[in-house]
Amino acid sequence: MNSPGKTRRKFLEVGAGAAWLAQKESGAATGGRQAYGVFSEGRIGKLRLKNRLVRAATAEGACPNEVMTEAGLEIFRALARGGVGLIITGHMTVAPGGRAEGTQTCIYDDRFTGPLRRVVEVAREAGDGCRVVAQISHAGMQSQIVEPVGPTERPWPKAKNRPRALATGEVERIVKQFAQAARRAKEAGFDGVEIHAAHGYLLHQFLSPLSNTRTDEYGGSFENRTRLLLEVVRAVRSAWPMHLPLFVRVSATDWAEGGWDVDQTVQLASLLRYEGVDVLDVSSGGLTTAQRITPGPLYQVPFAARVRAGVPDLLTMAVGMIETPEQAEGILQNGDADLVALGRPFLRDPHWPQRAARTLGATPPLPDVYARAGW
Repeated sequence: MNSPGKTRRKFLEVGAGAAWLAQKESGAATGGRQAYGVFSEGRIGKLRLKNRLVRAATAEGACPNEVMTEAGLEIFRALARGGVGLIITGHMTVAPGGRAEGTQTCIYDDRFTGPLRRVVEVAREAGDGCRVVAQISHAGMQSQIVEPVGPTERPWPKAKNRPRALATGEVERIVKQFAQAARRAKEAGFDGVEIHAAHGYLLHQFLSPLSNTRTDEYGGSFENRTRLLLEVVRAVRSAWPMHLPLFVRVSATDWAEGGWDVDQTVQLASLLRYEGVDVLDVSSGGLTTAQRITPGPLYQVPFAARVRAGVPDLLTMAVGMIETPEQAEGILQNGDADLVALGRPFLRDPHWPQRAARTLGATPPLPDVYARAGW
């Protein structure tokens, strides 16, 4: 049997917009990697995407009673109708104690499978070919619901309460909880799964030397600090169909001295690719109040480009203050990423893809209910 690294699915070009075709025909290349356009189509294994626009995960806060409300479903319905190629859900907790907030979506029990199936159904009914990825997470020290847990008991500025250090057996249980969440996502019909290892949540807490000062096999060296995430990836990959994509979201840097940085991210990306991860969702920050960030348009894109250049057969997704169609198109045309994710712009305007198509001179198909609008 082939290893996961050898059986990775390739993101294959099966169509393109006018700008991308012009570049292809001219023979232009960027760093030896294929460049794309926003409205070029593609596949990750058997999963076909109608464009390379992704709604980045945002915390919808639509589950006051742990179950998605109609208002929450309407967000997915509007996004799908608006023409986005892929939607990533807000972080869904894999454990009762892993909730970051009281209105967070839950996937820690089988009773949530049915309601989550409605998320997928709504998106498919409303959007022609819209895909939905389930983001699964554990808040760790950032949990605001119960006693927080983390790599150590050391007080952490972003935690409301002093965390309790996880024992080795508890770490193993969390790995299983992520796998069980992936199984539920499969049963609910999601098209992909994204493991949230960014923004100061539990898996990020183990990665960073700023928050992880353990002295056992889960702390200290790079190998030990990445151990938990790799164990989670293996467990999820075993519970998730090989023909469907697995995403991992990371913070490429802590933006703080002595913390996690982009060099470690590239090293980790190579390991994740070998374990069968298809797409690295490259964000940054969120761990410490000591972070020093000067945010601006496209400020995180260089991190995605660095990973894409360093690990050629791992797909990357750029995210962070991408506001205009021209910015999104430029990222792909420059070969900085394979996918472009937007969060707040889609919340402000779920029809952003239709407006982007008009700006870029593309003509994606419209749902019948909007066909008379004259886009």
